[in-house]
Amino acid sequence: MNNTTIGLFTGLLLALAAVFGGFGGFLLALGLGIVGALLGAHRDGIIDLGSLLRSRGRG
Repeated sequence: MNNTTIGLFTGLLLALAAVFGGFGGFLLALGLGIVGALLGAHRDGIIDLGSLLRSRGRG
C-alpha cells in the first residue's frame, strides 16, 4: 500500500466515530476521507500542497 491509500483508510477510520450521526456523519466521513487521501498523495509526491499553502509575496 502506498501513502495515498493509507491516508484514505486513516481518514475513513477516524470518521467511523462520527458515522453514527446519520447523513451528517456520512458527509464527515467523506470529508475526512478526502483529506486523508490528499495528505497521502502529498507524501507520495503526487501533489504539492505546500505550493497551495505558501503565501505569495504581495506588497
